[in-house]
Order: sequence, then structure tokens, then C-alpha cells
Amino acid sequence: MEFPNHFKGHLYEQYIKMLHLNELYTEHEIDLFRQQAKEHQIDMLSNNITSVHVIDCIGDYEPINHTGIVKKMDLSKASITNICSKLLETDFIMKSQLNNNRKEIYFSLTDKGRRVYHLHKKLHQEKEEGFYRFIESYSETELQTIGKFMSDLLARAEQLYGREVRENDDLKD
Repeated sequence: MEFPNHFKGHLYEQYIKMLHLNELYTEHEIDLFRQQAKEHQIDMLSNNITSVHVIDCIGDYEPINHTGIVKKMDLSKASITNICSKLLETDFIMKSQLNNNRKEIYFSLTDKGRRVYHLHKKLHQEKEEGFYRFIESYSETELQTIGKFMSDLLARAEQLYGREVRENDDLKD
């Protein structure tokens, strides 16, 4: 089905606006998390939400090794090494070795890290519930169309930018 150019142009404008709003949302998410952390007397590690997501990954899969985090998060080994070093220094995570493998290092959360983990889960649950309320007004057919569009858009973004982002991710504070 061919759409008029003005319709395609309108979709593109909405797409660009969504990208810009996503940047603002990310900044807002960091600010909101820092505010919530402060209210719960949690000293935050950085302005980098990726560090919080590493804590989340470790909390979901602990004990987990470096390679496991890299695979689960789809980030570079160097980035995970950098983030885990900072998380170790600031006592959000701890490292250990399993009895049957003394070479490999595994990460787990400290009490401090677990508090961040639970706060992050709570905020994500609230966002998820809000998302489900938002999409209630759409029919199943509309949701299937939206789902296909989102899958295609994500696949295209991954194709265009995924490798480049992983190879160049600069997650330093």
C-alpha cells in the first residue's frame, strides 16, 4: 500500500520528535532515580544509568561472571570491566569464586547494591503498569500492527547502529 508523501513526512517528523523526547526521558529517568535513591539514603554511584542496569543484571542472575553480564547486556567487555570496577570500589557489588572453578570471578550484590536493585525494580514496575494502562485503548489488531512496526524499527536500528554502539560505547562518567 502506497501512502501519500505528506503522511510519510508526518510519520518521520513524529519519529524524530520521539527520538528527542527519548533523550529528555533518559535524563529525567536518571534524575528521578537519583532523587528516589536519595530519599532511601542510597549514595548513588554516578550519573550513568547503565551502572544501575549492570546492578540490575547482576541482581537478576547472581552469581554471574563478566562474560555473562556482557552477553545479557549486549555491551562491550571493556565497558562492563569499567563499570564493574567502579561498582566494586563503591561497594555496590562484590566478587567471589565458586568452589569448583577458582579461576573465574563471579559478581553478586552487596546490601547496598541490593537496595539499588530493589528501587530500580520498583520504578520499572511502575513504568510497566503505566505502559499497560496506556495501551488498553488499542484493539488487539492495532497492537499487533504496532508490535510489528516496533520490531521492524528495532531490527533496523540494531542493523544500522547496534554494532557501532557496542564497539564505541563510552560509559565513563
